[in-house]
Amino acid sequence: MSKVYIIAEAGVNHNGNRDMAFQLIDAAAETGVNAIKFQTFKTENLVTKSADKADYQKQIKDGFESQFKMLKNLELSHEIHYELLDYCHKKKIDFLSTAFDLESLDFLAKQLKLKILKIPSGEITNGPLLLAYAKTGSNLILSTGMSTLGEVESALEVLAFGLLNDDKIKPTKTSFQQAYLSKEGQLLLKEKVTILHCTTEYPAPLQDINLNAMITMRSTFDLKVGYSDHSEGITVPIAATAIGAILIEKHFTLDKALPGPDHKASLDPGELSTMVKAIRNVEKIMGSGTKGPMSSELKNKSVARKSLIAAKDIKKGENFTEDNMTTKRPGTGISPMKYWHMIGKVAQNDIPRDVVIKS
Repeated sequence: MSKVYIIAEAGVNHNGNRDMAFQLIDAAAETGVNAIKFQTFKTENLVTKSADKADYQKQIKDGFESQFKMLKNLELSHEIHYELLDYCHKKKIDFLSTAFDLESLDFLAKQLKLKILKIPSGEITNGPLLLAYAKTGSNLILSTGMSTLGEVESALEVLAFGLLNDDKIKPTKTSFQQAYLSKEGQLLLKEKVTILHCTTEYPAPLQDINLNAMITMRSTFDLKVGYSDHSEGITVPIAATAIGAILIEKHFTLDKALPGPDHKASLDPGELSTMVKAIRNVEKIMGSGTKGPMSSELKNKSVARKSLIAAKDIKKGENFTEDNMTTKRPGTGISPMKYWHMIGKVAQNDIPRDVVIKS
């Protein structure tokens, strides 16, 4: 099993505070994750001033009555992004971010030059943004929370069109489908895109995880798949790893008691570290898939298996019969699978009772 790419989703758990963002990087680096991911947006480009907050956001007493005011308080400046990117390099952890608008995407791709970009679940039906993501040339992670299989396919059609990057062809539903069905489009999707199964609720109820949908998407689209987890605890990402996720994303925070929309549904650093260790253990236990005795168990074959044994004294020249042969441990002699083959054969030497038959 190849190594799972693990993303510690800091998101907006820095609460708009520069120092807390750096502390999140420190904490993530200590856990052994591959990357830490933030969220990049201009609130004015993302949401109207009258947009309502999600139910789980309303439960957080942050003093912000609208989604606009809440998000405005959680923005990080471009200058801080540069600092965080540089600090991640020093800590030897990948810096990732999700862009929620075209201006932010342009910044991540052209200014920060990120090689991996995450498309959030809420933007899977945002055709213009999907197309812009594809045209960056970066590797793309597509989150699919709240989506039907048809909506995922429609998003992949747009991405395939953008990855082909032929400006001579006008973007239309037909041209998207043609790009998706083309050999070149499929090859680019396989090279560039990883699909994440996700349940967009904080925390996500276990009965709504539907982890088998990840397998469905893998078989339907023949693309790499992973899992973005919003459930409590670490059970689900470990299970996702066991059934083939090549990428795991999990929210984490410095303190679940902090104010803010996502802290409560996040892991603390200790829990995140435990999750990483568990995933690495799953990688070890999955193995190659080839059935055969493992090196650690070879020494036990002769102890646990049986051989053909003389059930009574057998004289040289006497025929082996059902009456004078039995099976017992150890497994150092003739395999009992040759029992019927041995019947009627002639003993080449005397074999005392309860002794392994060698020939």
